[in-house]
Amino acid sequence: MKGIILAGGAGTRLYPLTIVTSKQLLPVYDKPMIFYPLSTLMLGSIREILIISTPEDTPRIEELLGDGSKFGVDLSYAIQEKPEGLAQAFTIGRDFIGDDACAMVLGDNIFYGNGLNHKLRDARTDAENGRATIFGYYVEDPKRFGIMEFERGDSRTDSLKVISVEEKPKQPKSNYAIVGLYFYPKGVSDMAAEVKPSARGELEITTLNDMYLQQGRLNAQLLGRGYTWMDAGTFDSLQKATDFVSMIEQYQGMTISSPEEIAYHMGWINDEMLAKSVMRYGKSPYGERLKAVLEGKVVI
Repeated sequence: MKGIILAGGAGTRLYPLTIVTSKQLLPVYDKPMIFYPLSTLMLGSIREILIISTPEDTPRIEELLGDGSKFGVDLSYAIQEKPEGLAQAFTIGRDFIGDDACAMVLGDNIFYGNGLNHKLRDARTDAENGRATIFGYYVEDPKRFGIMEFERGDSRTDSLKVISVEEKPKQPKSNYAIVGLYFYPKGVSDMAAEVKPSARGELEITTLNDMYLQQGRLNAQLLGRGYTWMDAGTFDSLQKATDFVSMIEQYQGMTISSPEEIAYHMGWINDEMLAKSVMRYGKSPYGERLKAVLEGKVVI
């Protein structure tokens, strides 16, 4: 299973902050934004990850993350010369994906909730068995999002029967937004290559999802009560994300979306490698929390 973080775009909604830096390198409380989507893929046990960004931002992101070895993962990089829609990621990443299933998470999306790792691993299993999965989250303003219409499936499972998907509908059929996290079976690059530009000139991910729906190969899961999804791409949402992470971390005394901590508990890095990260971050709060993990004071 491969993973993609789509971290492209100019970040114009965050100007002037993003004139000279990548949106994904902005802080969300105690860590750069890109740590959050990276952690999401890692929680799904995905270790081969491609980061797609702009020609200007790719070197900056690579300087921060390197080859991924300090996180126990293998990171590659690709450039998106011009943002032409989310589905474009799978054609840019065609060689990287090869004949594998692939998940994609957007670089400004933050996910949190007890049991998230189980939902991610279920989606991974379904993708490896030929079915795509999208995730839904209740929103008050559905006209701003891609929306899923669904019926409940087997009450003993998290499965949903998807009836329709629609991009920014004028008359939404539900209040459940399709969030920036997608799992697809092998062959997704070929499917994405068939997506035609929409009326707004983009290769819409909703079109790709609808193609799987028409083939009867689209699953959906809800991120319901107890889960948080945030798109940190505006000033207000970035501030809310920072406040949320700050509250959780200070209340619980542990870190949200720490790639090193996830890798350590997964057995992907050892004590020596985690100790190097502790030294790298020094006496920062992030480094102190990793030190607590190393000393066995924090367990999950």
